[in-house]
Amino acid sequence: MLAILQLAEAQTQHVVGGTEGWKIPSNDSVYQDWANNQNFSVGDILVFNFVTNQHDVVEVPKDSYDICSPEFATNTTMKGPAKLTLNNSGQFYYICSFGTHCIQGQKLAIIVSNSSSSSSSVAPSPQSSWSPAVITTTATAAATFSLIFIFSFMVVIL
Repeated sequence: MLAILQLAEAQTQHVVGGTEGWKIPSNDSVYQDWANNQNFSVGDILVFNFVTNQHDVVEVPKDSYDICSPEFATNTTMKGPAKLTLNNSGQFYYICSFGTHCIQGQKLAIIVSNSSSSSSSVAPSPQSSWSPAVITTTATAAATFSLIFIFSFMVVIL
């Protein structure tokens, strides 16, 4: 039954940086500002649009994020565009390890919610310690309709 509920709700693809894509930003708050306007949930997909051999996506712990170091990377993607599925809730940090790209602001900090319903989240500030700021709202109408359809279908079969 739980698997049916998870399948009924759509995952969201988040194009990192919007139309800017994943590149050295025009200012060092571009990705922070973008993330603050997104709602990240388990199962969603981050899409990093970049040219292979000009950028990469390196998932790092917060300490490495703060100093722009790929030394303790947990995942590295070298080929663009890259699609990364958010499999767990929590805080996640991504940098570009090419040259001084990260120091110039090519880095992203996000908070992923357990809830697969619509939620609002604020990305952790790159200069301060993380504090949760997740507000859960009701499930989307599309997910609700899907659940009703699946349950109706199950009743007809039974």
